[in-house]
Amino acid sequence: MSLLHIDTLDLSFAKTPILRGVTLGLEPGEILGLVGESGSGKSMTALSVMGLLPQGARATGRIWLDGQDLLALSERQMCALRGNQIGMIFQEPMTALNPLMTIGDQVAETLMVHRKMPRAEARAIARAKLDRVGLPGPRFPLSLYPHELSGGQRQRVAIALAIALQPRLLIADEPTTALDVTTQAEVLNLLRDLARAEDMALILITHDLAVVAGMADRVAVMRHGQIVETGPTEPLFRAPRHPYTAQLLAASTHRPKAAARPGPAAEHEYFCQEEAAGISSWQKYSKSDAALLRVAGATRIYRLPRPRPFAPHPELRAVDDVSFQIGPGESVGLVGESGCGKSTLTRAILGLDPLQAGSITLGAHPVGPGMPQAARADVQVVFQDPYGSFNPRQRVETLVAEPFHLTGRPADWQDRVAAALSEVGLAPEDGAKFIHEFSGGQRQRIAIARALIIRPKLIVLDEAVSALDVRVRAQVLDLLATLQASHDLAYLFISHDLSVVRNVTTRCLVMQAGRIVEQGPTEALFTAPRHPYTAELLAAAPQIPPAWMEDRAHATPLV
Repeated sequence: MSLLHIDTLDLSFAKTPILRGVTLGLEPGEILGLVGESGSGKSMTALSVMGLLPQGARATGRIWLDGQDLLALSERQMCALRGNQIGMIFQEPMTALNPLMTIGDQVAETLMVHRKMPRAEARAIARAKLDRVGLPGPRFPLSLYPHELSGGQRQRVAIALAIALQPRLLIADEPTTALDVTTQAEVLNLLRDLARAEDMALILITHDLAVVAGMADRVAVMRHGQIVETGPTEPLFRAPRHPYTAQLLAASTHRPKAAARPGPAAEHEYFCQEEAAGISSWQKYSKSDAALLRVAGATRIYRLPRPRPFAPHPELRAVDDVSFQIGPGESVGLVGESGCGKSTLTRAILGLDPLQAGSITLGAHPVGPGMPQAARADVQVVFQDPYGSFNPRQRVETLVAEPFHLTGRPADWQDRVAAALSEVGLAPEDGAKFIHEFSGGQRQRIAIARALIIRPKLIVLDEAVSALDVRVRAQVLDLLATLQASHDLAYLFISHDLSVVRNVTTRCLVMQAGRIVEQGPTEALFTAPRHPYTAELLAAAPQIPPAWMEDRAHATPLV
């Protein structure tokens, strides 16, 4: 018998069906990729296995784990299984970890509760588990708190928590969505090694099909609460039998319908000189005076706390002598690991943070204090999490109209809001609703409408599609390309997803430790990177093998 066998699982809330006839099996040491759009039922399937369904949910069918029917167990019995036999890693480790407890105490607590271990013994095992997930003692003592770690390090703590009791089954729900490509690769390699070394079954829930291609032995595709297709990974990718699977695969390699046109700055050539004394320098061989945004020698320095009393303050050069230009109508990508300085540079471009050296000019106006309000209206931003960037108590028409405070609210502002909503594919009457009434993709469309309402010349897109599933992401990228063509918009596209950057930008900047280490035409940079760090980023990025996608064109899907 399989380690895990789900047999015709149905789940409903107040007579509304959520899962319908879900049937899955999983062997020890096997990795299953569970994919599908947001709302397809992936997470609810995982929560059914964990016995963590919301109040009012009604589940029928069978979920067998090592011969036990989990749906027939009491809450006390399930508490004994969670952690012991089943572990779970959640998408956002900062919310999954207790901010008031040290990482050592959090991992040790699991051992103390389930195994009744003395605290000293539990902490010793916690130390070993943290070492196992790549957090060695000299650099990561047990006394650290979650806020003192990076996103990737917090995710490693969450993994150590989940495997502390050596469970037979591990469920990872979008464990790498918010991580940069190198950290993502490290976490995925760790999960794969743990599954193989400890003969642990792993369910990997994700909307990133490239991650599944590199990780999973088998794939199960969910839609509207049902498994519509399942099978070994490579054959399924090469020849999907269900039309929905084919649509997901097509969306994962989607290129926008309207290609971004190069601006004047896109003709610049950048060549890497020989590295001297460990410093890479770059020489620009041509210059355009038609740039919309000019960043010249931008430097942002933070003073850090003294390491000891009366010692000098160490300095962190978050942005270090950065220079580049963006032309009208141009789409430029900015990539790099978390902590490389992308966000600090973005805040400076938006006029939110001052520079210690260098300058930023938008059109004819220097960015910063004293910048005219009308000039500030030329740049707008779309954030990664649209729900977090909106006031949930205000109606959509008020939210979209917010940028009018820069230019003055015109008498026809409601008509303009209706037009902006229509332009991003929503209905004018949606302005009367609240933000919680929309899906993730619709919220991102509202965020784009808000950015467009005062007709800016430059839009900064900060991880604007990273949280969206592949089909919604493709729709938003198409929308951005269409709006760019019709309004001559320039985009600064900040993203961890290198495949998106390659598909939607004409030029790319690579940032490492506060410096731009490589920049140039996107396709040339991706095809023949000149800097070792760029090559490292590209090597770490997951991708579907091109041969799998070529064969897919010859498959005959079943209707």
